[in-house]
Amino acid sequence: MALVRNLRRVISVTSAVSRVSRVSNYKFTYFNNVHPRFTSTSQPLRDAEEVKVTFVRASGEKIQAKGKVGDSLLDIVVNNEIDLDGYGACEGTLTCSTCHLILPKEVYDSLPEPPTDEELDMLDLAYDLCDT
Repeated sequence: MALVRNLRRVISVTSAVSRVSRVSNYKFTYFNNVHPRFTSTSQPLRDAEEVKVTFVRASGEKIQAKGKVGDSLLDIVVNNEIDLDGYGACEGTLTCSTCHLILPKEVYDSLPEPPTDEELDMLDLAYDLCDT
């Protein structure tokens, strides 16, 4: 009787291993046939479009600089190592008014967003302030 029980256990274990073996062989075969794909849903890396900016000093001297779309004017000044007295003293934290700009009316009117309240409050302290 014990021999029969042990034989049944061996048979059930053997059949279970056989089933697992077939499944695992299927999985390995399946994954061996899968080819890697080199696609992505994200935007490809590329250089941002370049823009040219002209800074005009109070003396009338014009300074040409290049930047990328999305750069702030402070970024363009810093990246091009332009020496403008006091420009960006607060490093863009809106705690000084040294880098305020005077824009032509048509350029100011075409800006996508009006100045924020923080910017307007800081501009109240700026020297030689005008509407644009």
